[in-house]
Amino acid sequence: MRTFYLHPGQIVASSEPCSVTTILGSCVAVCLWDGETGVGGINHFLLPHFAGNGSASPRFGNVAMDQLLAKLVDRGARREGLRAKLFGGACVLEALRGMGGSLGPKNVDLARRFLLDTGIPVVAEDVEGDRGRKLTFQTADGSATVRMLSGGANGNG
Repeated sequence: MRTFYLHPGQIVASSEPCSVTTILGSCVAVCLWDGETGVGGINHFLLPHFAGNGSASPRFGNVAMDQLLAKLVDRGARREGLRAKLFGGACVLEALRGMGGSLGPKNVDLARRFLLDTGIPVVAEDVEGDRGRKLTFQTADGSATVRMLSGGANGNG
C-alpha cells in the first residue's frame, strides 16, 4: 500500500489503496470515499474561500473541495456512493479563542456547507476544539484514526 504525507494545500485521490497522514490545527481535511468502487481521497485546506486574487489553489476550501470531488469522479467514484469524514478546524492559538478570529470554525463551516449542497453525507467528524490532530486516512475503505496533539497543532496545518 502506498503511503503519503499530506501537506496543507495538497490533495490525494486514488483508485488504489493508500494511507494518508496529515497534521491539522485550524486547517480542515475532508476525506471522501466510495466504498463500492474503493476510490477515495483527502484534501487539506488552510483558508475557507478563494477571493479571486492570485491562483486558485487548493489551499482554499472552496477550491480544494471542488478539486477533490472532480478527481474522485475522474478515478471512477460514484457521486451517489461517496461518504465524508471531516477533521480539524481547531483554534490552537490561545490569543484568538473567544474573539471570533479563528479560521478553524470557518473552514469547518465551508466543508459542511459544500457537503450538504452536493448531497454527500458526513458519517463522522472530529472538529474544532483547542488542540491539533494527527490524522491517518485509508482511501480504500474510509477508515480514519485521529490522535489529539498536546499543546496545539505543532505545525502549519
